[in-house]
Amino acid sequence: MTVDFHSHTRESDGTLSPAELVGRMRARGVSWFSITDHDTTRAYDALEGTGLHVIPGIEINTTWEGSDVHILGYGIATGPSPLATVIEHNREHRRHRIETMVAGLNGAGYPLAIEAVYAESNGGHALGRPHVAKALVRAGMVRDVETAFAQLLSRGRPGYAPSHHITPHEAIEVVRRSGGVAVLAHPGRLKDLAVLDDLAARGLAGLEVFYPTHTPQQTAYFRERAAQLGLVMTAGSDFHDERWNTRGVGIDVDEADVRPFLDLVAERAYFGA
Repeated sequence: MTVDFHSHTRESDGTLSPAELVGRMRARGVSWFSITDHDTTRAYDALEGTGLHVIPGIEINTTWEGSDVHILGYGIATGPSPLATVIEHNREHRRHRIETMVAGLNGAGYPLAIEAVYAESNGGHALGRPHVAKALVRAGMVRDVETAFAQLLSRGRPGYAPSHHITPHEAIEVVRRSGGVAVLAHPGRLKDLAVLDDLAARGLAGLEVFYPTHTPQQTAYFRERAAQLGLVMTAGSDFHDERWNTRGVGIDVDEADVRPFLDLVAERAYFGA
């Protein structure tokens, strides 16, 4: 079966509207999917007529020992909830971080206006470095997004500002209190895999085993770790933009591999007729 439990729209740092993303999912033959924008569920406000099984989701940026750890929450309420309060806090942090980045760029001779960043972010709902990078490109200050990150927006560069989000443990707890299922995103990108055992002991329910940049060896390893820790397995493309995600949306998996996850969230999913 073809599924995709990790994708993004322009409500956070993707480039497609919710409707456009659904169109890609339908064309690819995806049967179950989730939009997991960073720190916002606003895409679901505009979602209708998908013809697909939809699992409400979100990606929560967290910080642990100086590194980014991303927690996916599934089957969540998209209205008022403990999670809604936390992600509003995260979005406020994002806004302050962008202001710091723009100030650093201005001081280094790059006269970028904060309004230009907002213009790249669909109203600034969940701001991030990609929006700053795109604004720099549009203003003609750098050649492309990759150059913006390498020369201006990475650690040690004038436009860099560190993230200080909640911890992954706190994110797991608030997802659970909001009636959702917490999954660790793209574990192959973790700097320290030792955190897996700790998060599993704190209520983590799943592991994103099937991911485009995982090597066969990593997929096998995370499959084994999921079994050892009693975690369900999920699959996601992490689609943001056709230029960067050349494989497009959708992950082909054996249904048996993701059925335990679907069983966990089935009551919270809906069919977008």
